[in-house]
Amino acid sequence: MTTEMPPVDYIHTNGIRMAVYEAGPAAQTPPLVLCHGFPELAFSWRHQLRDLPAHGLRVLAPDQRGYGLTDRPEAVEAYDIENLCADLVGLLDAKGIDKAVFCGHDWGGIVVWQMALRYPDRVAGVIGVNTPFMPRSPIDPIAIMRQRMGDEMYIVHFQKPREADEALARSVSNTMHLFMKRPLDGMFGESGSAGLATERKEGDPSVFPLVQLVQMYDPAFDPREKLLDDEEMAFFVETFTRTGFTGGINWYRNFTRNWERSADIVERVDAPALMIMAEKDAVLPPSSADGMETWVPRLDRHLVLGSGHWTQQEKPEEVTEVIAAWMHKTFPAA
Repeated sequence: MTTEMPPVDYIHTNGIRMAVYEAGPAAQTPPLVLCHGFPELAFSWRHQLRDLPAHGLRVLAPDQRGYGLTDRPEAVEAYDIENLCADLVGLLDAKGIDKAVFCGHDWGGIVVWQMALRYPDRVAGVIGVNTPFMPRSPIDPIAIMRQRMGDEMYIVHFQKPREADEALARSVSNTMHLFMKRPLDGMFGESGSAGLATERKEGDPSVFPLVQLVQMYDPAFDPREKLLDDEEMAFFVETFTRTGFTGGINWYRNFTRNWERSADIVERVDAPALMIMAEKDAVLPPSSADGMETWVPRLDRHLVLGSGHWTQQEKPEEVTEVIAAWMHKTFPAA
């Protein structure tokens, strides 16, 4: 079955109860902690949870703070990067793990790169899936995105209380169908998407206006190929119907807070790292990883051809094989 997952375990970490799925043997190779993005779940790593253990790897995937079966605190500040990282440190402690390789996709990628800066003694390695290391911006990142991409750009729009939460939850099925599709060929022209580096011309509409798109969306007129089968889609829809989207959106509402509180952090990842890029990601294109070696000197790269944003679900076999090969090269068995 496509929705099969390992048995769920619950741990207590950093003041919350966290749901964790674990598979694979105990081994001398550091375990992998797989961190999902928005709007996703530990379930987004179901293929890797199934297949990486066959490569002799121990794998843990949490529903992170605000998602799935894990607690959803009320305060927006409870979702800042300090808490998101502390949750993962508590996960290691609860499982008796000294160091792990942290692998993150989308927002999970932001978290795992921050883990390497904030808790280097707990990080054996970092794998970014689509999400590159992003150095601290010179000014508030929300101000930059507002100027470059407009007030309706989704991260900027998410700063408003309740509005996006309610729009996405109005039809969870439509929202998830909007997200979970494969990209069309040539969708962004020959030059591709500039992603978060996009700069619109004065007077142009906002870029990536997610709330507007959700409000207008009708899956019956969407020409894109579906990514999930009916059973997989039902799992996401049922989960977010129960939880809503506020927990995940609150991660975005801490962009300014995270920026304000990170001025004194040294930006260098000394751990070995792997950057997995997706050729057709509209928001985080391969170009967004240009120059990463400045901050991540021990970096390997892999480009997944033909994949959009949901790389570990769109190209699960390739992602699994790349992760396993890198793990065994970087941490050869004693």
